[in-house]
Order: sequence, then structure tokens, then C-alpha cells
Amino acid sequence: MISDLDLSLFEKPGRRQIAEAMEVMERAFDPAFGEAWTAAQLAGLSGIPGCWLTLAQCGRTTVGFAMVRSIFDESELLLLAVDPAWRRQAVGRTLLGHAIETARARGISFMHLEVRASNSAIALYKKMGFEQVNMRPAYYRGNDGKLHDAYSFRLDLEIS
Repeated sequence: MISDLDLSLFEKPGRRQIAEAMEVMERAFDPAFGEAWTAAQLAGLSGIPGCWLTLAQCGRTTVGFAMVRSIFDESELLLLAVDPAWRRQAVGRTLLGHAIETARARGISFMHLEVRASNSAIALYKKMGFEQVNMRPAYYRGNDGKLHDAYSFRLDLEIS
């Protein structure tokens, strides 16, 4: 666990915050799966009301981020990424916990997420109380053309 991890929430992240998230994303997402977003996609969503970006930093180094979108009383964890050099140090758990608590503080009742069925982050989501509610066969197409199933998870923020 990193003792000096700082989280900064941005309702409307600027170019610097988008660039920092992109640097993490480029290292964190395996290109074979084609899951990484472009800077334009991240910036485009960042300007929509109800979206927020949280950066996790250790000193001046951005080590992870989370992107959440909310509408009415529901939210969706769109992206959660941790730099591979900083994994297994509770960065992901800290970011996810922060996203959950931020959503609760905003009166949000549920948080959803979708993940490739073979993603190792599923263990974290289950540990944090998310329950699988659906499976979409052959939902994702990797850059190599292979199809991957997707799992949908949901967390009831009012009872967890």
C-alpha cells in the first residue's frame, strides 16, 4: 500500500489531466485487446455533466485514474487504470473506493461497470461488492480480431 497516494477529482478535467490519464492508459491497457480509449474520446466525455475523472498520484507521478459517468441515480465506472509498475499496491482499490464514496455522496443508488471476462480486475470488483448481472458473449473484438465475452457488474450503493 502506498502511504503518500493523493487523489484529485476533476469535474471538468483540462488538457493536463487528460494527458496524465492517457499516459497511464497507454501503459495499463494491453494493446491486444483494443480497450484503451483515445485522448479525443476521453476529452469528449470529460465535458459531459455528471462525469468525473479522478487521478491517483504519488508525488508528481500519476499512477492511476478512474473515470465515472452518472445520470440521475445511476453511475457507470467507465475506466479504471493503474500503471503496471504501481499495481498490487492498493491503487486500484483506493480509486474504486473513492469512486463509490463519491457516487454515494451525490445520492447515486447504483454503480455499473462492464469488463472483459478475462480481466484480472474482476477479483477487485467482486471484493468491493459488485455482483455480476449479465454476460455478453463475444462482445469485445480485440485488435487481433479475437472475440471476448463481457461481464456486466452492479453495486447497490444504498446497501453495501
